[in-house]
Formats: sequence, structure tokens, C-alpha cells
Amino acid sequence: MTFDVYDTTLRDGAQQEGMNLTVADKLAIAPLLDELGVGFIEGGWPGAIPKDTEFFRRARSELTLKNAVLAAFGSTRRAGVTVDADPQVRGLLDSEAPVLTLVAKSDVRHVERALKTTRAEGLAMIADTVRFLVGEGRRVVLDAEHFFDGFRFDAQFATDAALTAFDAGAEVVTLCDTNGGMLPDRVTDVVGALRAVIGEGPRLGMHAHNDTGCAVANSLAAVDAGVSHVQGCVNGYGERTGNADLIAIVANLELKHGRELLADGGLRESTRIAHAIAEITNIAPFQRQPYVGASAFAHKGGIHAAAIKVDPDLYQHVDPKTVGNDMRMLVSEMAGRAAIELKGRELGFDLTGQADLLSRVTNRVKEAEAVGYTYDAADASFELLLREELEGERPAYFEVESWRTIVETLPGQGQGRGAVATAEATVKLRAGGERIVTTGEGNGPVNALDQALRKGLGRTYPEIDRFELTDFKVRILETEQGTDSTTRVLVVTTDGERTWSTVGVGPNVIEASWEALLDSHVFGLLQSGVEVR
Repeated sequence: MTFDVYDTTLRDGAQQEGMNLTVADKLAIAPLLDELGVGFIEGGWPGAIPKDTEFFRRARSELTLKNAVLAAFGSTRRAGVTVDADPQVRGLLDSEAPVLTLVAKSDVRHVERALKTTRAEGLAMIADTVRFLVGEGRRVVLDAEHFFDGFRFDAQFATDAALTAFDAGAEVVTLCDTNGGMLPDRVTDVVGALRAVIGEGPRLGMHAHNDTGCAVANSLAAVDAGVSHVQGCVNGYGERTGNADLIAIVANLELKHGRELLADGGLRESTRIAHAIAEITNIAPFQRQPYVGASAFAHKGGIHAAAIKVDPDLYQHVDPKTVGNDMRMLVSEMAGRAAIELKGRELGFDLTGQADLLSRVTNRVKEAEAVGYTYDAADASFELLLREELEGERPAYFEVESWRTIVETLPGQGQGRGAVATAEATVKLRAGGERIVTTGEGNGPVNALDQALRKGLGRTYPEIDRFELTDFKVRILETEQGTDSTTRVLVVTTDGERTWSTVGVGPNVIEASWEALLDSHVFGLLQSGVEVR
């Protein structure tokens, strides 16, 4: 049986709050979706949105798709307008997309109240537009908007809308839970009731939104009820709470039901592709996203780790490699020796049979976390701790003699004649056999310290010039003590090829940041293979 995986990231997903895809962004994302192995890529609404018109124009010469075909999205003709005179219908044809997806009202309340027309005209708009576009040699998918709500209010009209589209030549009628309010059992009931009327031949699709948190579950329920076309967005992008996460739908169908839906084994590339698309959209990946999130196969509890050491499948529902992800061990106060051993193996250290070492590291982790440290997201700091226990000390690239920072506020000189603050830091250290004193300026005390430290170390270790701080998170612990609370800082650094995270804890944000910065530079030099000078 034919089964369609239809991606609408570039159209419906792009309606997410805070997302603004350029034409170049869409042209960069489309090949990734094709590599994933989807069958259809909905590129946008040509004729209505100039940016989307431009996308389809450029796609004709700039995109070479191996697995997918492009679909253009648009509306049926307007009420009271002939189909050949409707400029938006003409815009669909002008896009030259081989597949045209039409949105049509299947809830009679929307026909009468929003379109302000009659039932008969609402059905005629569907019939005329589908028949016209099919006559022009295009494949047509009809998205029956508000179908589930409409079916529950007036099942006859919703059914007539679907039958009208099929009679006019639509190859698929997609049932849309536009408001996202359905639950799986209700989806099953509606799809089953429609199927009983239209028979087994006509192909139905499912387009779910996640307002009840059930978009993926609703899509799977629809498939079980006889749907053979599913729509969704990579990473669950979309308006409000998002569309159904397409990768989660497909992973469940492939790994749990044994279907082969994505071309070229694309599921094994899904984690990489999901994260690459997140980079282009500039929306940080959701760590706890099913299957492809960084935490999807991350284990923290000591009992879990002990079992995973025996057999990883004991605490994992699938092999992470099936979706291109990896198992991760999180080091925390919950960790036992088994978790430390597995984490060491993940970092490249064989700790088998070193019971005393494992006990020391476990105790250090628990003691550190008791005062505020966390190594869940600070693998680099944990590796330095592990190396200290293994080798007796961390690499002595430099020795800090002292540091200080000053913040000066000059009233009346800022924007709008408010106060302006400047920060200056002095760092004294020894590196490469010499004593180095440097100063740095920045837009705050931490930035100034970072500048001074880089300047000082750069004389001996020019490799540091490649290091760039990409994220900086501050967490106030023991909040009941107000401004006198313990502070934890997480720093993320990259050298352009690799990324690492470090943690610092102190009585204030400056001291905590300083510790995290020191760990970051030490680990970066170590990771780059730099010898102590």
C-alpha cells in the first residue's frame, strides 16, 4: 500500500512564533528534508506570500531533489469567483510545483460564518478548483481544514467535502485537526466513521496539531484507522504548541510497526538532520525531544547505569543508533560506580577493574554536587576531574597568581543620558616560564576577565585565539539568601570544530564564572593536543 510522508516544515512549521525563514533558509532546509527521505516537501504559499513565490522560482534551478517532490500550498477559489479568474489559483500553477495542496473548509460553520457563503458554494469551490488543477496536469491533495471539529458538528457536510474532492480528482484528502483539540480515541472514531461511508479505496491523510499534547499519538491513531498519508514538521515546529513531530511519527511507525517509510534509510540520519535544521532556524534543539533530543537516551540514576552496564537494552526502548543518536551517561550525585565507569568509557577511558578509582571519583562527584556543582551538562569539567584522579593532577598549562576586576559607573553618559558602566580586569599568571600581567576591558566583569585571560595566555598558547564562548548560563542556588546566594555558571565553548561545556560554583557570579572559564581554557588546550610550554 502506498504511504506518504509529507513534510510541511517550510510552510506550516514556519508559522512558529519567533521563526522567520528567508528564501535562502528554505533552500538550505529542503535538501536536508530530501536527505531524510520524506516523499513530499511543502515549500510555501506561492501567489499569496512573495517570499514563497520566490522560493519556488529559485527552486526550479537551485534544488535537485532525489527522494521528495515539491508541493505548493494554496486555497480553493474564492466564493463568487470563477476558478480561472482567481489570482491565487493562478499563483499555484505559476509555481510549477508538481503537487498542489489545497486548503478547504470542511466545517460548515466556517463556510457560513468565515467565508459568508452557502453550503452549496463551499462544496462548489472545492470541486471547481480540484477539477481545474487536475485538468492542468497537477497532482492535488486536499487539506480538509477543521475536519474533526466539523465532523462532530455536522458529519454530513464534512463527509460531502471529502467526497467532493475525491470526485473531482484529488488523490488524497487530509483530515486536519486544525485547532489541535482531538484525542486519539476521537480520531479513531471519526476516521472509522468516514471510512465506513467512503469505502476502502480513497486515500485519507492526517494533519495534527499539538494543542492537547497528542499530535503524534493522534497521527498514529489515524494510521491505525486506515490513513496512509501523514503530515508533520521536523522538530514539531508550528503555530501555538506546534505541529506533529514528523520524525517521532515516522520513528514510531518504522521501529515499532516495522514499516519502511523514509527513503535510503533516512531514519538513521534523523538526529543529525533535525539538529542541522535547528541551526538554520536558529531555534535551539529541545533536549528532551523524543528520539533525536540530546537527552533522549541519557541516563542518570545509578540503578539504571548498573543495568545498562550489563545490557543497554534494559533501560532503552530502541537502539539509539537507529535514529542516529547516542546513549549518554549523566554524572551526578545519583551516580554509582557503574555510571562513572560507563561515562569514562564514553569519554575514552577504560576504567574496568579500577574499583578504588571509581569510588574516589564517585565520592568527589557527590561531594561537589552537594555544594552546587552539576556535571550533567559539563562533560569537560568532569573529564578534568577524572584526569586528576587518574594522573594525580590536571595539565599545568598555566598557574594563576591573582586576578581582580573593577566596574566603574559614569552617571549621565549612557544612552538616554543614563549611567554607563565599564569593566576592567587584571590577571597575573605564569605560563611558558614567564610571569605575565595583562588587563582587559569588557561589557561586564566576566567579559573583562575573559579578555584579560585570553590576552595573557595567548602569548604562550596562540591556539586560544580559536576558542569562542557560545553560551553562558547563570543559576542562583539557595535563593532564600538573596544576593548572598551560591551561584553556578555553565559555559559552552567552541574551537570551530568541537564544543565543550564547563561548570563553576562560587559565592558570586564572578568567581563562579572565573572557575568555569579556567576549566574551559584548560580543556580546550588539552583537547587540541597542545603540550605544556
